Amino acid sequence: MKKLSSKELRKEYLDFFKQRGHKEIPSASLIPDNDPTVLFTTAGMHPLVPYLLGESHPLGKRLTNCQKCVRTGDIDKVGDSSHCTFFEMLGNWSLGDYFKEESISYSFEFLTKVLEIPVEKLAITCFEGDENAPKDEISYNAWLKKGIKKENIYFLSKEHNWWGPAGNAGPCGPDTEIFIIADKEPCSKECSPACDCGRFLEIWNNVFMEYDQSSDGSLKPLKQKNVDTGMGLERTVAVLNGYDTVYQIDVFKKAKEILDAKEKEGEKQKRIILDHMRTAVFLLGDIKGVTPSNVDQGYVLRRLIRRAVRFARLIELDSEVLLEICQAFIDEYGEVYEDISQNREKILSELGMEILRFNKTIEQGLKEFEKLLKYIKDNRMSGKAAFRLYDTFGFPIEMTLELAKDHGVSVDIEGFERAFEEHQRKSKIGSEQKFKGGLAENTERTARLHTATHLLLCALKKVLNDQNIHQKGSNITAERLRFDFNFPRALTEQEKNMVEDYINGIIKEGVDVTQEEMSLKEAMDAGAEGVFGDRYQDKVKVYSIGDYSKEICGGPHIKNTSELGTFKIIKEQSSSSGIRRIRAILE
Repeated sequence: MKKLSSKELRKEYLDFFKQRGHKEIPSASLIPDNDPTVLFTTAGMHPLVPYLLGESHPLGKRLTNCQKCVRTGDIDKVGDSSHCTFFEMLGNWSLGDYFKEESISYSFEFLTKVLEIPVEKLAITCFEGDENAPKDEISYNAWLKKGIKKENIYFLSKEHNWWGPAGNAGPCGPDTEIFIIADKEPCSKECSPACDCGRFLEIWNNVFMEYDQSSDGSLKPLKQKNVDTGMGLERTVAVLNGYDTVYQIDVFKKAKEILDAKEKEGEKQKRIILDHMRTAVFLLGDIKGVTPSNVDQGYVLRRLIRRAVRFARLIELDSEVLLEICQAFIDEYGEVYEDISQNREKILSELGMEILRFNKTIEQGLKEFEKLLKYIKDNRMSGKAAFRLYDTFGFPIEMTLELAKDHGVSVDIEGFERAFEEHQRKSKIGSEQKFKGGLAENTERTARLHTATHLLLCALKKVLNDQNIHQKGSNITAERLRFDFNFPRALTEQEKNMVEDYINGIIKEGVDVTQEEMSLKEAMDAGAEGVFGDRYQDKVKVYSIGDYSKEICGGPHIKNTSELGTFKIIKEQSSSSGIRRIRAILE
């Protein structure tokens, strides 16, 4: 196998697919545009959903990139050999062009010819089929033709070999996953990539999007069959270099040296610190400007930073070390991702403030713990009291257990877990309500609201007489739109009424919504509004609403403003310092 650094693997992968007719697109923001179905960009396909559903992409039908991703579903596994919260995903896509056999051929060629992985080290899984979709014999036979041994190809269930949709609806289909076989004996006669024995390490996943899943779970064939692949950069670099863990690869080297120099025990704690600090750097440095808070993406960021602080305390590390680690990650990634280097001061400032806040929280929690000791009966703290420390004061349960042990007190951990599960259940119900719908559904209602955000921006500029107003974020469900924009004060009732009247006037006028493809320079020269950090390299789509609005956007949109109905603002409030937020509906 060819030993490559992260930088070298990125280049080898992108060059390989560019030589085969794929256009490189830059990494999108970690915060999805107009899609409330997920908090973060979790895969390279996420920003491409409109194009997977049939919209034409400005750069054609073959694409490739290296996408920044964040996944928090496996946060409790972070610290093992392979799981990371933030990771880079190498991907290539066919938007209605080639399909299974050619995709598998590309993957096989890259793995065996470019990365020089021996054929006998590869194991493959394919979808075994069920009552809704057939067995994937095409992929199975394609791998056999390439020389993969029959005994190294496994048919697995939908649990293992089906991808999507990204939210509760959208494109999905069977996948074929590629694994490296480790130098260890099978755990049993039934040993397969479905095992957790460590003999198989997944490095690449080729998803064949053949279906569109409705919100009720039913499937219908997609008009446009797509290929969506994803190769985990960190895992692949670790495999190529023969490392036992992803934390040994080059991108972690400088940060890990800072930790190791402190000569503290606790390898798992160090890995968690490294992972969470790297993720914090990318979220704080993102073009969408995530900061620690108690809601949505900001809450996840806060949790990651505070977990890192807690694990640092467990191994007696000063929290100032966390800032040193973040500086190392900024240096490491700043050249690849310019947002990281440009936002260096913001990253370190926000991180420093959050660490300070959490240290104060810990001190407050310690005081509350001391108060609780006075009311403890039979030397046992109730689960409800322990959960209150956690929920109200942000005091980690692990610290409560340690302090209780120091005072000769036990904790009703089962009671705590029941309270925690109830809290999660309620949060999940709320989250499901909040994040239902979204761009992944690509419905007519979301298309109408998407178009309405363009009218809202031009109306704000007109009514407030400020051409420096720009979009700072948006979120669309089938029920409403949410639009963030820069402005120093609250809007008056008269101004809100004027914004509504201006938009409804354009709706009544029945203005056509047109779309053109042009270079980014042409779009800017034409006065198109856009967040250029997530731009395409060569061409962009520009949507115009008569002479009122011209924006760089990926859609979806309606054809004429007469389709919108009546625009109504339901709330206007502060989002953060200097940023206002409008929620609106179409009646």
